[in-house]
This record gives sequence, C-alpha cells and structure tokens, in this order.
Amino acid sequence: MAASVALATQLPATATATPAAPYPTAAAHISGGPAISGAAHAAYDDTYYKDAIGKTGQELKDSLHRIISTTQTGKLTYSQVWDALKDTDEDLNNTSNVILLYTGRSQSKDAHGGNPDDWNREHVWAKSHGDFGTATGPGTDLHHLRPADVSVNSDRGNKDFDNGGTEIGEAPGNYTDNDSFEPRDAVKGDVARMILYMAVRYDGDDGFPDLEPNDKVDNGSAPSIGRLSVLKAWSQADPPDAFEQHRNQVIFDKYQHNRNPFIDHPEWVNEIW
Repeated sequence: MAASVALATQLPATATATPAAPYPTAAAHISGGPAISGAAHAAYDDTYYKDAIGKTGQELKDSLHRIISTTQTGKLTYSQVWDALKDTDEDLNNTSNVILLYTGRSQSKDAHGGNPDDWNREHVWAKSHGDFGTATGPGTDLHHLRPADVSVNSDRGNKDFDNGGTEIGEAPGNYTDNDSFEPRDAVKGDVARMILYMAVRYDGDDGFPDLEPNDKVDNGSAPSIGRLSVLKAWSQADPPDAFEQHRNQVIFDKYQHNRNPFIDHPEWVNEIW
C-alpha cells in the first residue's frame, strides 16, 4: 500500500447546528462544511438512544444494534432507491440536483444511468463483501447508498478503504490502487461512519450476513471491509458536517425511521472499536 496521504483540511470540532437545522449550502459541504458535534443530537438521548447511553464496548454495540434494527431498514426496493437518493442527497442550493459522493459534483437528479458521466447507486459497503446483492436489507439500506459518478464508482469497485494510491484524474482528492480506495477529505468521515453503521446494523441475526470491519484490505467476498484503523482516523479527522446530519434526519423522518448513531455520537466509534 502506498504511504498514507494526510488529510488536507482539519475541520473544526465545535457544534454549529441543531438537529432541525438544514445544512447551509452544497458548496460548504463540498469544501468540508461546518462540523457538528454529537451533542447536537442530545435531544435523542432520552428517547431514541436511551437504552445505549452510558454503555461501552460490546454492550454498546449490541444495544445500538437493537435500536437501529427495529425499523423499516432496507425495505425499499432497489428501484425505489433512485428516488430516495434524489431526496437524501439533494443539493439544497439547486433542488433539481444531487451532490455526488466522491466528486462532490452537483448534478441533475435525472442524469442517472449507465453513461460514464451519469450518476448511479454506490454501495459504500460493497455488496460483494458478504454477497448480499441488491435485495431488500443491506442491499437497499439508504445509510450506505450514495449517488456517485459512474466512472469513479467503477474505479472504486468493491475495494476496501485505505490511504494512498494514485490520484483519480476525474475526481481529484480521491486515490486508488489495486486493493483499496481513498475518498476525498470532505467525505472521509462520512465513508467511515457508513461502514461502521453497517457493522452494527447487520449482525448476522436476521438472515443477513454478519458484517464486520477489520484492519486489512483485499477482503474479497468475505463479509468484512477495512482498513478499520484508517476508518477510525477518518471519522475523527472529518467530523459529521451539516450535509451528513441533514441526510441522517431525512432517512429517519421519511424512509427507514432509524439513525446512523455515529453521526449523532461520533465518539461511540472509539467506544466500540
């Protein structure tokens, strides 16, 4: 693996928004956006997260699994995901567009399909890692499905996540080599928190694979993805911004009625792993 590529921008760690506040601009998200602390969702601690508060380690992971699994998680069909992503990833500066994950490009909601510059549905936890496909469940869980440029999505493929590689010309700030992919700085934390959400939500007790992060790459079809140590560092260096928080709220309010706990409480990453 190539040497680590340092984050170019350190984002502030102070809270700047409340749970109900929309993110300020798409441009702010593209450049990183304001950071939001887990304290911004303290209102959910007495209700949604009440059975998890005060726990650590495996006990916390088990409690969060129960909380986020008793919902409509992944009940959309894969076809319905197209319209859901137009909502969850909408560019609020131009509501005809969505923001693409790896490029940060604002693109027409209707420009989706198979052409190289269209956008398609990216499984951040690659569906081949556990072979869950696009059926309901992990295959259609909006918490890890994002709009992505078709050709950049192809560059990512089903690779694990790690630092380093060769920069992708079409998507500056993203790097790849033969066994891993490094996203741009502004969404490194987003990627980490999506992966760790999947590891908590899908624990092998509901007919779906037991998804777990590990600290290696080239995991192939195993229900594992890495590199955990890098994902933890990304989550810490790129705290939840307002776009990510808004997205979490839309999924909770309108679609799956569950939350990504690591967006609300990023400190829980180190409490579990």
